[in-house]
Amino acid sequence: MRSSQGARNSITDVEGVLVGHCQAIDAEVTLGTGAATGCTVVRVPGGATASVDVRGGGPGTRETDLLDPANTVRRLNAVLLTGGSAYGLAAADGVMRWSEEHGEGIPMDPTDASRVVPIVPGAVIFDLPVGDWGIRPDADFGYRAAAAASTEFARGTAGAGVGARAGALKGGIGSASVVLADGPGAGVTVGAVIVANPVGSVVDPRTGLPWGAGTDGPDFFGLRPGTPDEIAALVALPVKSMVLNTTIGVVATDAALDPAGCRRMATTAHDGLARAIRPVHSPLDGDTLFALATGTREVAPAELPAAFPADLLLLDQLCTAAAVVVERAVVDAVLQATSIAAIPAYYDLFSR
Repeated sequence: MRSSQGARNSITDVEGVLVGHCQAIDAEVTLGTGAATGCTVVRVPGGATASVDVRGGGPGTRETDLLDPANTVRRLNAVLLTGGSAYGLAAADGVMRWSEEHGEGIPMDPTDASRVVPIVPGAVIFDLPVGDWGIRPDADFGYRAAAAASTEFARGTAGAGVGARAGALKGGIGSASVVLADGPGAGVTVGAVIVANPVGSVVDPRTGLPWGAGTDGPDFFGLRPGTPDEIAALVALPVKSMVLNTTIGVVATDAALDPAGCRRMATTAHDGLARAIRPVHSPLDGDTLFALATGTREVAPAELPAAFPADLLLLDQLCTAAAVVVERAVVDAVLQATSIAAIPAYYDLFSR
């Protein structure tokens, strides 16, 4: 696949996609005290076709059944990615409130444009032991994150990534994008935003390099193998003790897809998690990826036998790209993260 990075190397390089955070971080945070959580909203003004693929054994989700391609509703208005475990799903109520106030949702009354039902699926990570167990995102968090949605957003220890832990290291939120260079999808953009909070490792203990740097190579990320002392410090870290974890995210494209195509893109996007996290999709994770298609870029249909969908060759490219941007976004989350609650970040162990 020939491609280049998007202008921001972000999911918001996909036209029609915005991202906003709301978070609470106290100056002094420990495992058990202080505020250290947040949520992230991926908003698509006007809506987008969507689906989802849930792979982890312990998911915390909202409205994912609605996104089954066999079901009736074909579009959503926003996706909530949040900390707070199942409690954090309450933040979706705030996203719905903001969306309703701004006329975003399914119009339900032709005589009254204000009567809409916003479609806001969501997924959670388990971050409750980082900071005070009782401080977690609520509806006000979701409202503020939706209102803050923009093409620019913070990465690392921000939004839903505030309390994330990636194995023994500090996790976070990361993003990446590519623009396809040739084939039926030439000019199409694919992007991802990922909250990395897995029980599995994100770094190869033999080299000190992120597993996700394997496809592109360490030079792509400006990395070098760790020194023996740096690797020894990594190996000496205690194993992550949380029994619940989860990596969640959104992959998006500006091409037009139907819900079945979005489902396929979400499915193959999990390949990016498998390249960047070891192990992944465990019984202790709730790994969930949403896929969106804004349809803001026109693509000429290919001439194929009637037995095949007209977008088959395009979808093949999009699926390949989805795995790439998810893998890169996990690495971005880990490299951008900063330490809180004495959880070491990658660059606390390895020099730049």
